[in-house]
Amino acid sequence: MLRFRTGVKPISIFFDNASKNYNGVNALTNFVLTIPPGELFGCLGPNGAGKTTAMKLAAGLVKPTAGRVLIDGHDIQQDPLTAKRLFGFIPDNPYIYEALTGREFLHYCAGLYKMELKETVEKVASLLTRFQITDWADRRAGQYSHGMKQRIVMASAFLHDPKVILVDEPMIGLDPAAMRMVKKVLRDFVDDGGSVFLSTHTLTDAEELCDRVGIIHRGSLVACGRLDEVRREGENLEQSYMAITQGENAL
Repeated sequence: MLRFRTGVKPISIFFDNASKNYNGVNALTNFVLTIPPGELFGCLGPNGAGKTTAMKLAAGLVKPTAGRVLIDGHDIQQDPLTAKRLFGFIPDNPYIYEALTGREFLHYCAGLYKMELKETVEKVASLLTRFQITDWADRRAGQYSHGMKQRIVMASAFLHDPKVILVDEPMIGLDPAAMRMVKKVLRDFVDDGGSVFLSTHTLTDAEELCDRVGIIHRGSLVACGRLDEVRREGENLEQSYMAITQGENAL
């Protein structure tokens, strides 16, 4: 089985009162969240609630208006090179240079992390097998479906043995078999001591995968905990989610 490097610090991801304002609009307000090693955390919320902003803050793609985000103790803004070596980022819309083959793209990504050639060859072969894309590895990415591109991008996130995986809507474009495989990869990573911060609209995926979930609504974290803590008495996750985010307008 593919093994992943584990973390040793008690907190892998720390949102420390992180806020983001876009042209006077608060996309995220005083967001506080800790994710320890060995946890898969699911971030839920309606469109425009602030999930993508939280993900971009963690990945260092946008700068917080206030507060900070730490990856394994390193401020993503103050020490970006160190922080970015510790996580892999899987966006919702995979982008690959279409003139490259999948294998070439993975070697290119390994070069960004200054991985040695021998290690790169071995790791790429292992990941191609793990993500079930070996047969497509030497075809140009322009021939890939969205789901195949998604698998390649996912594989690239694990190349450098990260401690943290940030993943935005991982199941988009995947067939049922690929979904099952991705869920197992993420679960294996967490069981090996890694941390996953996952954003999803699919509540059934959250129920199946996540150790804890948080619900963001209008830029604030309005509910957070284990599934049994977030679910209201007698309700499933969907009913509780609708009641929290829609209130009296919930169906």
